[in-house]
Amino acid sequence: MESQENDVKSSQVVDARARNISHNVRCTECGSQSIEDSQADIAVLLRKLIREEIKSGKSDKEIYKKLEDEYGETVLYAPKFDMQTAALWLSPLLVAGAAGGIWAYNKHRQRTNVHIMALNLIRGVPLTPKEKQTMLEILAPSDLQGATATSSSPWWRRWLHR
Repeated sequence: MESQENDVKSSQVVDARARNISHNVRCTECGSQSIEDSQADIAVLLRKLIREEIKSGKSDKEIYKKLEDEYGETVLYAPKFDMQTAALWLSPLLVAGAAGGIWAYNKHRQRTNVHIMALNLIRGVPLTPKEKQTMLEILAPSDLQGATATSSSPWWRRWLHR
């Protein structure tokens, strides 16, 4: 009697482990379903293979490794995290951060270098030193204390107060 109970319990443990592994393995034929949900022939074979591997005493990691070696990393729903997948997942964040940084730098530069922008507008016209000095006096802020306070504040505060 006790032997039957042990067999039933071990059978339930094998089934639970097999279902857990099967939920984490993608059907190679269907692609969008796990082998637990799929009725494709390959899914049925993989479920049998997983149960045989569990009965032979292999751990879950060993079974996942065997499936990955035979069918490739795409068979697993949770691929391992390495440099290639890190680059794949983090590249959009890096691109967005770089774009935001470039935008902020250009916005800051545009606001702080008004006199350089004015000189760039008339770059082709030769100016005398006196004309250049007059132009800079006109374009430079008259209140130096107000200008330093504005330029010392962070760019996002100046941008928000627009």
